Amino acid sequence: MKNGLLIWNVILTIGIGYLLFAHLGGKKTTEKTMSKITGKDSTLSGGNFRIAYFEMDSVENNFHVVKAAKAEITRKEDDINSEMNSLAKNLQQRYNYFQTQAQAGGLSQAQSEEASLELKTMDEKMKNRKQTLDQEYNEFVTLRMNKIKTNIEDFLKVYNKDRQFSYIIAYEQGLFYYKDSAYNITGDVIKGLNEMYKSKKE
Repeated sequence: MKNGLLIWNVILTIGIGYLLFAHLGGKKTTEKTMSKITGKDSTLSGGNFRIAYFEMDSVENNFHVVKAAKAEITRKEDDINSEMNSLAKNLQQRYNYFQTQAQAGGLSQAQSEEASLELKTMDEKMKNRKQTLDQEYNEFVTLRMNKIKTNIEDFLKVYNKDRQFSYIIAYEQGLFYYKDSAYNITGDVIKGLNEMYKSKKE
């Protein structure tokens, strides 16, 4: 117990000594770091490092490729729901039929077992189909999202040739706490993407 306290005291003493040395001896380094943060450093003020951003929700609402992808995804969802509802309806109807037959005494033991096996098979096929459709849907959505991402990246490579931004980021709520609207290129991105999409279609 005493050894533990002794070691802890030594660690604290070393830590405090380092902090004092850093504070007194590293004052110039701290000032240099602060000047960089505040933008007064010559490298930063020279404009060698600039970040632009675009509003992702605006691009999603105004880029024709995104609109087309959303429409395709909605149609895919509707098709899946329609097919699954049809399979579920068939299973329910078959179940109701066998239940009616059983209540009327129209099923023998062998027929009852066959009916049970048929319903089980239908249920398994429905579950397997749902799994297949879900996988196809996920691949479909991933493909569309990757296409949108590639379109944006391709446009920004061309766009940034003469603007010399170090980074161009997509702004989304909750990720960033401050943004300078002087570097908002959303309008340029939407216009450029739609023009690029139009030229590709033609």
